[in-house]
Amino acid sequence: MCTDGENFDAWTMSFGLDQLGLDETTIYGFDVTFPSKPEFSSTSSEDSGFRSELASDTDTRSLHSEEERSGSGSGFPGSGLNTLPHTEHSFSYAKLHDDASTALLNMACKICGDRASGYHYGVHACEGCKGFFRRTVGLKLKYKHCSRNCRVHKKSRNKCQFCRFKKCVLAGMSHTAIRFGRTPLAEREKLIMEFHTVVHRLEPESEKQQAIARNLYCSYLRHFPITKSKAKAILSGKDAENPLFIIHDMKSLMASEEFLVWKHSSVSALFPVDELELSMFRRVQYGLAECVRRVAEFAKSIPGFGELELSDQITMLKYSAFEVNIIRLSHFTNKDGVLMAEGRVFMTREFIKSLRKPFCDMMETKFDFLGKFRALELEECDLVLFITAVILCGDRPGLVNPKAIEALQDEVLQILELQLKVLYPESPHLFAKLLQKMTDLRSLVAEHVRNIHLLKKSELDMCLHPLLLEIMQDLY
Repeated sequence: MCTDGENFDAWTMSFGLDQLGLDETTIYGFDVTFPSKPEFSSTSSEDSGFRSELASDTDTRSLHSEEERSGSGSGFPGSGLNTLPHTEHSFSYAKLHDDASTALLNMACKICGDRASGYHYGVHACEGCKGFFRRTVGLKLKYKHCSRNCRVHKKSRNKCQFCRFKKCVLAGMSHTAIRFGRTPLAEREKLIMEFHTVVHRLEPESEKQQAIARNLYCSYLRHFPITKSKAKAILSGKDAENPLFIIHDMKSLMASEEFLVWKHSSVSALFPVDELELSMFRRVQYGLAECVRRVAEFAKSIPGFGELELSDQITMLKYSAFEVNIIRLSHFTNKDGVLMAEGRVFMTREFIKSLRKPFCDMMETKFDFLGKFRALELEECDLVLFITAVILCGDRPGLVNPKAIEALQDEVLQILELQLKVLYPESPHLFAKLLQKMTDLRSLVAEHVRNIHLLKKSELDMCLHPLLLEIMQDLY
């Protein structure tokens, strides 16, 4: 943590990264664009000629003042809280309605979470799960055993028939309870009571909480325009406008320089052929620095963040930046590799494992974590709240006012917990699993920093962005 005034000012300005000269209209991926200047000057105020919005208490505490007074803009704290219009990305508790009868019409299937069509075989179930259970029992079907406890929901219910049938049985479906159509009166009254209990919990805070979640989501999309659905389309080959170049060996890594139209100097001009790993690492690190800047910009839109101590804001950003980028990396990876170069390049997992140390070790444990994280199948609106909670961790070392930070995080976690309960009623332990991921992320970042320090000092100076180097000096 920087303590003297000069280094502190340099740090606050570093989050702006204005000296990179990056094109604000360009959509950046996770990794790979060279800065417009091949050499970097000092981050001191004399050289950079700019001031970050985090540069002073005055600037920080007035980040949204004009927008709040006008009731427009990003629509976060104060009177601007509800100013953003509802868009296709707007957040809402879609499964809750204003009265119990409407809610009952949208009762979720106990098996997959789809809309239940009625009370079938003893539980509320959709037509698909009703038919699946009827066929399984009627035809006495036997499914191949599965011990993975696959998650069964609307999109995946046809993937594992064994786990789907097991969930049918655990939910209470029985061939002896052959009841179709209307919900029994006793069951209906019970559901109405449960509904009113949920509504009571959400009022009167629900409108405010929905506005916070919605506005955070809109801000996130502004700063991170490559969404989960966009990355998924590229990975699946459904994005015809962005054909993928596959890097699977050193030859294809070299060939990628001809495939990609880099904005800046070619790798071969900076590195000999036998140091392509360093050149690749450099591209990744400079792209990561841009993502750190985007995390800082997004953090400013978190209600209450700008009112925290400036030193606490910087500490939270330093410790959370890598964690947030690992979370976002879940969009850009699958079990076989990772998307790079703004979605234009796919680097295979096997090729990464073939690189020299420490490069070969930097991604492997992340692949394991990201596979488990993707298995949660969260929507983008869930990730936004989770990322916000990660930024607002009040147990980071050196915080001046951790209680104020914890209060902000508690509010976000409450919104996240309620949202998960509403959107994923079939996954009651999802919130607890996400909390565990916070601990896992810290271990991953600590390991990443250790791997970085295995590089020679000359290699670090050549490849690592000054902002990232400054962050890593203080982490773990």
